[in-house]
Amino acid sequence: MRTIATQAVMAALIPIATVVALPARAADCATLLNAKLPDTTLTVAKLAPAGKFSPPHGPPVEKLPAFCRVAGVIRPTRHSDIRFEVWLPASGWNGKLLSAGNGGFAGSIGYDGMAGNLRRGYATAGTDTGHEADWSDASWALHHPEKVADFGYRALHATTQNAKSLIQAFYTRLPEHSYFDSCSDGGREGLMEAQRFPEDFDGILAGAPANAWTDLMSNGLDVTQMLYGRKSAGYISSTKIPALQAAALAACDAQDGVKDGVISDPLRCHFDPSVLLCKGNDSPSCLTAPQVATAKRIYSGSVNSQGKQVYPGLMPGAEDGPNSWAAWITGARPTQGSGAILVESYFRYMVYGSAKWNPLTAEVELSQRAADEKTAGTLNATDPDLRRFQARGGKLILYHGWNDSAISPLYTVNYYESVIATTGAQTAESFIRLYMVPGMLHCSGGPGANSFGQLGNTTAKGPEYGIFDALEQWVEKNTAPSDITATKYNGNAANGVQMTRPLCAYPQIAKYKGSGDANDSANFGCATAQDSPAVADRLN
Repeated sequence: MRTIATQAVMAALIPIATVVALPARAADCATLLNAKLPDTTLTVAKLAPAGKFSPPHGPPVEKLPAFCRVAGVIRPTRHSDIRFEVWLPASGWNGKLLSAGNGGFAGSIGYDGMAGNLRRGYATAGTDTGHEADWSDASWALHHPEKVADFGYRALHATTQNAKSLIQAFYTRLPEHSYFDSCSDGGREGLMEAQRFPEDFDGILAGAPANAWTDLMSNGLDVTQMLYGRKSAGYISSTKIPALQAAALAACDAQDGVKDGVISDPLRCHFDPSVLLCKGNDSPSCLTAPQVATAKRIYSGSVNSQGKQVYPGLMPGAEDGPNSWAAWITGARPTQGSGAILVESYFRYMVYGSAKWNPLTAEVELSQRAADEKTAGTLNATDPDLRRFQARGGKLILYHGWNDSAISPLYTVNYYESVIATTGAQTAESFIRLYMVPGMLHCSGGPGANSFGQLGNTTAKGPEYGIFDALEQWVEKNTAPSDITATKYNGNAANGVQMTRPLCAYPQIAKYKGSGDANDSANFGCATAQDSPAVADRLN
């Protein structure tokens, strides 16, 4: 990667019209079809006019500036079929690359994310990671370990290399800086890049990363059996979830000094679902004894046959509502939670290679061992040694919603602390931050302030107070981030602001100062939660 000084010298040697605003001519874009890229066949190189664009899959995207659209297929192995696209602003390019990621098992290009990046002036890229399928379907992986490798790490890296080559061909210079911003599996992709290919991106914003993939899926198998097993009466229907959330909030909501429907520091919350044990007839306002046991398991995590905790649990306070427990865990009916669907598809097609594998009769510890042996080296992005990424000036910001029902937030806290333990606190301070988001669900949404500059979302105080802008400032000006402003809108930004809150760099938390409007972030400060239990105590 060239230094800024070197790029400035080169810019002086290039005609100013090329640097400032590339002429929007179809011929300039069309010539990219002749670009020679490793293992790549280019199929499209065409100028897309400003306005609406209809991608090959999914709904149209609106209000786009004119851009050069390049699409193709990368085949690093005989079984690979990695589809990718690179979008290059026809004018007004800000000199940077911002790539989009994926969710679940991927299977499609993130056109919405690319569109948002393009509107903000970035060149952008995306990939389907080597297959076309629904995000919860892994049947494409059956007997195709090379496709699993493409999904695991190879596709994004190859796409990023191609994007940089096409940028250089189109603008006659490389991007000044390259960024990645994604969540969920996209968060895992970002960590995989930092660990395996530290030269690809200068700044990575990784949200709710599914980086401990084999642990996450094995934990999901354990929960699936607890909820849906033939001998289990512990299934919790959606009609009981509101009572569970109300009891959790009653126990812990006011601990941060303000009662607002958000538990700011759930590590301090010692909610026991036994308070809901039915005293008489079963009803939506209580839990049966087996249901209490299920709830305790979901909150506390699980232990193996030796009594050692192996999977972290979920945090209390936002069990009800869209994209929470009913969506990910319990489902509208038994076995229909998204977590159970992902677990079944993963073990059937990536681990055991059999569509007949049954999650309700599998042995969890044996399945975990099989998963580790078959896919850990390909899918897990858990290596805490990021010193190569740090040495070349890379910056990494992690974030996770405390009330994520898809991926326990403790996975991310645990990874962050493992990086500190590996690199040392002083080195870690120079390149990595973690922001835990109270009341946020999976990547966004929830009762808390959950819009803070991630994935192109806005924040009420303007983009300069958002998390992605903080990453850019850290990379480009070496200005380390402090607290971030998060916003909760009344449905959306057009309907106005409900509240703002500061997001504090972990392990600090936001605390109410004791006076002033509790919906205004100015009346909160960041402080160390000295009475919070260590995460190690929750995981061991």
